[in-house]
Amino acid sequence: MEYSGYKCILFLNIFINSIFISQQSKEEVLLDMKASGSELGWLKYPVDNGWEIAQSAVNGSLHYNYFVCNVEASAGQDNWLRTTFIQRQPAAFRVFVELQFVVRDCNSFNGASLTCKETFNLYAYDSDVDVGTNFRKPHFRKVATIAGDQSSKVGELKINTETRIVDNLSRKGFYLAFQDIGACVALYSVKVYYKICPATIKNLVAFPDTVAGGDKQNLQQVEGRCVVNAVSVSEERPSMHCAEDGKWVVPLGQCQCRVGYEAAGDACQECQPGFFKADVSAEFCQPCPANTQPSKAGAVQCPCKEGYYRATTDLPGHGCSGLPSEPVDLFATTIQNTVGKVRLSWRSPEDTGGREDLTYHVTCERWEGSARVPCEDRIRYEPGSVDLKEASVEVSQLEAHVNYTFSVEARSGVSPFSPQQALSSTTVILEFEYGGKVMTMQLDDRSPNSLSLSWTVSHKSKSRFQLSYRKKNKEGETFSSGNSYTVLMLDNNSVKIPNLDPATAYLFKVQALNADNSPSSDVMEHEFSTTAEAPNQGNTSLILATVMGGGAVLLIVVVVLLVHKRRIRSLTRQGPEDTYFSPEQLKPLKTYVDPHTYEDPNTAVHKFTKEIHPNHVTKHKVIGVGEFGEVYRGILKAPGRKEIPVAIKTLKPGYSEKQRQDFLSEASIMGQFSHQNIIRLEGVVTKFKHAMIVTEFMENGALDKYLRDHDGEMSSFQLVGMLRGIAAGMKYLSDMSYVHRDLAGRNILVNCNMECKVSDFGLSRVLEDDPEGTYTTSGGKIPIRWTAPEAIAYRKFTSASDVWSFGIVMWEVMAFGERPYWDMSNHEVMKAINEAFRLPAPMDCPSAVYQLMLQCWQHDRSKRPRFPDIVSILDKLLKSPESLKAIADFDPRVSIRLPSTSGSDGSPFRSVSEWLESIKMSQYSENFSCAGVVSMEQVLQMKSEDIRNIGVRLPGHLKRIAYSILGLKDQTSTLSVFAV
Repeated sequence: MEYSGYKCILFLNIFINSIFISQQSKEEVLLDMKASGSELGWLKYPVDNGWEIAQSAVNGSLHYNYFVCNVEASAGQDNWLRTTFIQRQPAAFRVFVELQFVVRDCNSFNGASLTCKETFNLYAYDSDVDVGTNFRKPHFRKVATIAGDQSSKVGELKINTETRIVDNLSRKGFYLAFQDIGACVALYSVKVYYKICPATIKNLVAFPDTVAGGDKQNLQQVEGRCVVNAVSVSEERPSMHCAEDGKWVVPLGQCQCRVGYEAAGDACQECQPGFFKADVSAEFCQPCPANTQPSKAGAVQCPCKEGYYRATTDLPGHGCSGLPSEPVDLFATTIQNTVGKVRLSWRSPEDTGGREDLTYHVTCERWEGSARVPCEDRIRYEPGSVDLKEASVEVSQLEAHVNYTFSVEARSGVSPFSPQQALSSTTVILEFEYGGKVMTMQLDDRSPNSLSLSWTVSHKSKSRFQLSYRKKNKEGETFSSGNSYTVLMLDNNSVKIPNLDPATAYLFKVQALNADNSPSSDVMEHEFSTTAEAPNQGNTSLILATVMGGGAVLLIVVVVLLVHKRRIRSLTRQGPEDTYFSPEQLKPLKTYVDPHTYEDPNTAVHKFTKEIHPNHVTKHKVIGVGEFGEVYRGILKAPGRKEIPVAIKTLKPGYSEKQRQDFLSEASIMGQFSHQNIIRLEGVVTKFKHAMIVTEFMENGALDKYLRDHDGEMSSFQLVGMLRGIAAGMKYLSDMSYVHRDLAGRNILVNCNMECKVSDFGLSRVLEDDPEGTYTTSGGKIPIRWTAPEAIAYRKFTSASDVWSFGIVMWEVMAFGERPYWDMSNHEVMKAINEAFRLPAPMDCPSAVYQLMLQCWQHDRSKRPRFPDIVSILDKLLKSPESLKAIADFDPRVSIRLPSTSGSDGSPFRSVSEWLESIKMSQYSENFSCAGVVSMEQVLQMKSEDIRNIGVRLPGHLKRIAYSILGLKDQTSTLSVFAV
């Protein structure tokens, strides 16, 4: 018989060679069907006419394999093969399943090709206990459909190898199952393993064995530990990322050998004698510098030889220096046409000690009798007396006939470490007298016929003064306008002038004289009167004019302030709809320009983005992995601006030019937008090797994850406020004739102020000039759960299709990040929508908000609200919080997806943990267990106070659990029993 012959060839004469390619990753095998060498004891369902077991000899050893081939028996085959219980390691949340199998070509069967299949299905079941032979199909979740790259005909043998990933494992173990639906297939090898990033040392950082995907992430950040005698040189602990393929990628930070140690391979070793290392760095130990003694092993620095020193500002690696010698040829010269001023000059020391930080200190002493005393502050130095760089200084305000001794000391950075001084001295005697300069004149006393005057002088003087005075005859008269005046020669700087006319104003001038009675300074003039009450008409007029002028200035300032305040009030009264006062609304509407319309895509990048120098961008930590490379959190420090946190998208090495253009096209789109609810583009790096896109950093990440992490912690008012921000951003995009196409909670980012911003413009396209224009795509992936029916059916996108997506985002927000349509398949979602099914109201959702969702989900796109309408509706709800108190009807059996409505067989839950997982409340499993609630019968007896008493505090979580219990009871009683 043909079938029997094929069976013989297929299952008895097989030899499989397993080829394992050595990679950087490690594999920990949990199950190896081929290596077991014995009967596996796998469970078959049904027991008869399903999977069978066979045995074949390979290299003298017996190997078992499973096969099924009921193609000609009947249509609608449903044959299951389940493995034994596979123990899961605690850190292995993801495992790889490698299958080696043979599948027969359906064309080789006569008359059975219509019902024959060439695929089979892989299922998995996560469990805490070994259920033995208790096999229930609803427990299993589908992992993949397995199809071979090649099928075998009669007489042929083509081995297929396929590998699939089973993730989200969290129980103590799991089962795998293989479902045959009408194929002729033989299963020769099933290998189950998880990958490990092996222990390694990178940049002197040691990383342990790490299970790939251990935290359910594709890229797991692992903190390392510096090797012995190494320390971290980054703000955060060094880390590296374990990728899902078991390879280490993206190292961050590094360790460097501590002082006195240098790197030797993956370790740090001591510096050899005669060498030193003074800082934490990647440098090697250096030989001891000049004027130092040989060091011991592990030296931080080399000690100085005797008579040599190291300054406090010198680095430990610098050599030691000697002291400078004294300055040479110090002498003083008198400066021409000056009085009491000399210039000191000298030459640099012959020996500087090998240093360049040479300075000079000048000190002065004067002889008073037989003693020398410091000059203190009686004289002046220009530019100063200490820390002089030049070998000269000017000294002024010296007195005549005084013996001055000046000393100049050469100093360097090592001078403070030695008591020795390098001094050079000279003595100066000035043979001159001078009168100084009259600074001020003042009236000391007056009487009807006399005046007492005094004046101050800039310097002490032994010379005389010349005082001249005369009557003032008319207003505005100066001293020089009169011919007759009286002159007095005085030895002191004060005088009393008698015999003056009463009630008379006099003009005075005084002048200091040198030793030869020649003037030594300019004339000091002043006016005084012999009568205190005599008014000065000139001064009175001046005061009056000043007062009048000040009053005029004050009046002008008051008028300006009033006009400015009135203008501000006018602007404040201006409303957003007031076209008469809003010039922005008179401008033509800006329209988005599609970067793909440019012949050279780089033109769009340069036109719509700002170039950033890479030195202004600092990458800190990997926060995600995009299509083109890693995404980092970092800092942007542009010239003239303060540091700001940013997100940095990078382009991985080895990219093609097309990949680079696709990577930068999103920046060309973002660069055209400027709105507080649209993610802001800071700039791009395109003129250097590693291209980057730099955007503002959103501290709270994606909206859907943020809501799941804060389930039940926010009020409806706060949630509606977040929706209003998203709607405002979408209104801005629609006003620019722009459609997003992928509006979803995962593409909304949240900052630290809970402000939402629309992001991810990879799928976005421009609309036509026609307001009802559409964008038609030739294919590609469509997010079914968020996409409008017409966009799914006809690939036509408009702002109205974005409105549908916004309605789904509204549901996500009010349901705290719940997955739209739960675990329904994409096919089930499309079928349900076409049959007029709409998502039910989330728990505690205000009725007005749910009604707006339903309007967004109108099948006729022309009946959906526009984004300006949505913003207006949400604004009204926020202005009237009482409108949010009316709650939409809620059916827990539908909204929480209990078994009776989720498409399962309706069987009760086997355990409390299984029930909690179904309503996404598995974090409370330990609370129920500690409270002794271990069976579903006990759960059904619980009231809301019982739930609260076991530690469920968040109102949203409390209601979800309570409503679930109510749905399980299927009672018709009111929900008040479980009211929170």
